[in-house]
Amino acid sequence: MTHPALTSEEIIASTQDWLEKAVIGLNLCPFAKAVHIKQQIRYFVSLATTPEELLQDLIRELEVLAEANADKIETTLLIHPNALSDFLDYNEFLDIADAALEDLDLDGILQVASFHPDYQFADTEPDDIENFTNRSPFPTLHLLREESIDRAVQAFPEADDIYEKNMQTLRELGLDGWKKLFPAQVKA
Repeated sequence: MTHPALTSEEIIASTQDWLEKAVIGLNLCPFAKAVHIKQQIRYFVSLATTPEELLQDLIRELEVLAEANADKIETTLLIHPNALSDFLDYNEFLDIADAALEDLDLDGILQVASFHPDYQFADTEPDDIENFTNRSPFPTLHLLREESIDRAVQAFPEADDIYEKNMQTLRELGLDGWKKLFPAQVKA
């Protein structure tokens, strides 16, 4: 599904709404609030429609993040609403993203996390609420600094428990609760 009628500003606004309501609001990532408040998140909307075009944008954004002062850009959300809308294709692209990190000698410096409207963990059903921990309004590659992750984990000793805590949070919220937060994201 492509989103040609939406502007980049609308796509970013929708992504920020998801970040505020789900990621921060439900505390799915205890590290997100600080960078959001400090406005250290770079939002880049890719106009790519093919994996090849997206790879070029990914390479540019990895280089931008690697060269940027962390006080200005701590992390990047590379939102690509018109490329890799199929989750299986998107999931396969993650190997290409990891290879790009290695090709740029940024492996161990940066990493790529993944969010998608149809995100599905292995051994789950599409509508299992646990999948919603990684469901974003648009396919999104989250570019992170490894040293930031290390600092966050040191500051948050229970970091290994975040995944399980998120699953429990969403089980308690349930699909009906998610629908109330994001009515347009849940397919009928």
